Amino acid sequence: MSETRRNTLRVLSAAGALTALPLGAQQTPAQQAPAQHDHAAAKPPAPAAPYSPVVFTATEMALLSKLTDLIIPETDTPGAVTASVPAYIDTTLSRTPQNQAAFRAGLALVETTARTKFSKSFLEAGEAAQIELLTPWSDAADRKDLATDGAKFFRTLKGLTVDGYYGSYQGLVTELGYKGNVALAAFAGCDHEH
Repeated sequence: MSETRRNTLRVLSAAGALTALPLGAQQTPAQQAPAQHDHAAAKPPAPAAPYSPVVFTATEMALLSKLTDLIIPETDTPGAVTASVPAYIDTTLSRTPQNQAAFRAGLALVETTARTKFSKSFLEAGEAAQIELLTPWSDAADRKDLATDGAKFFRTLKGLTVDGYYGSYQGLVTELGYKGNVALAAFAGCDHEH
């Protein structure tokens, strides 16, 4: 995923996740005081025990981990794997059995396409080949051209990856800088005339 795409995701996610209400804007100073208390952001989660997949096999989880890592790689902030996105996807799909078969078919499609195209498994193919395989699906999904099974799967995978990442401590707090519920004493409005 390019840095431009990651920045776009960051902005889109921030717009939904980081809103502050002008609490106290119509109140007296005495009424504003309690509303001005800053709430600390949640502490980082304690390291969890190793995740035991519910839906996927160990091989499928390894493939899923690599796919999510390619969508949101580790940079100066944690990536999808560090944020436990593969576990999030597995847990989410465990609650929606009707979607499990289609997602597993998507993972199988990635694998069979890699074997056909590179005579290797997706994980053995190397990152340049992996990106080469996924880019047309990603581009089609971005255009909402869901004529192929690859584009349909990639759109679902990308959506779940972004949801899982920006719902995690690493995505929301570390990358986006969310500080929790912070009341504002004043809400600075627009300076120009309408």
